[in-house]
Amino acid sequence: MKIFVTGGTGFIGSAIVRELLEAGHRVTGLARSDASAEALRDAGAEALRGDLKDFDTLTSAARESDGVVHVGFVHDFSKYQEMCELDRQVISALGAGLEGSSKPLVATAGTATASGEPGKETDRHPPGASAHTPRAASEEAVDALVERGVRAGIVRPSPSVHGEGDHGFVPMLIDLAEKTGVSAYVADGANRWNAVHRLDAARVFALAVEGLEPGQRFHAVAEPEVPFRDIATAIGELLGLPTRSIPTADAEDHFGWLSWVVALDCPTSNDLTRARLDWSPTHPTLLDDLRNGAYSRNE
Repeated sequence: MKIFVTGGTGFIGSAIVRELLEAGHRVTGLARSDASAEALRDAGAEALRGDLKDFDTLTSAARESDGVVHVGFVHDFSKYQEMCELDRQVISALGAGLEGSSKPLVATAGTATASGEPGKETDRHPPGASAHTPRAASEEAVDALVERGVRAGIVRPSPSVHGEGDHGFVPMLIDLAEKTGVSAYVADGANRWNAVHRLDAARVFALAVEGLEPGQRFHAVAEPEVPFRDIATAIGELLGLPTRSIPTADAEDHFGWLSWVVALDCPTSNDLTRARLDWSPTHPTLLDDLRNGAYSRNE
């Protein structure tokens, strides 16, 4: 297959590009800079110059492909709702290039917005959920495409996609612990994150685009539930700092905008993903990565 990938030079996207190439696919990646284009070519892919706001370019690239994997996202948390609405437009533009065909489009959302206890692949947001859960806009966009006959679906990665080179929530928590002198959790720290290594997540995307059925959701989740207290403890051990509970009332003062992330309780099942894709995670766990030096190199 000739697969068009957005976000192909990012932390997860670069692993997806490699996974697709190793599976024998031809890959073209969207590149918004010369450096990104060079990185794609060095990986063995082709590069198409443009960015996520070039909707005509996205539609044309999708039309010329045999399938699309969309992992690009503008991570401007100061304009989070606006960026989620941009993602809705991006998915719509990509889907426009696939209408009238059976070509697959795999877009990205997240398990932090899945509902249920634990969250399941079959969970769906209620109508209008994006008004209060901005990331639901991506799933709404996919469902709109499915109604138009597009073979579109979603991969929901964990809030912590970890591994060497991670620039996400875990490095932010490490930086905060260094700044404050303590690795903290909220209340008793029993709230649960789910987690996945970037290489295991990349495998889910690659398998999904090969066998997607319209409307399917997959969970790129290796560990369904990791107590946040254990994550904070591992960060404390990494840095040689004490681990401490922060009362719920003081969480925002200590963690700032990260307070909602730290308090997430999002256990998430991966049963259907394992069964549908014959997928099993094989790479280190989040706590293993915190203890084996993967994050000590991010200083």
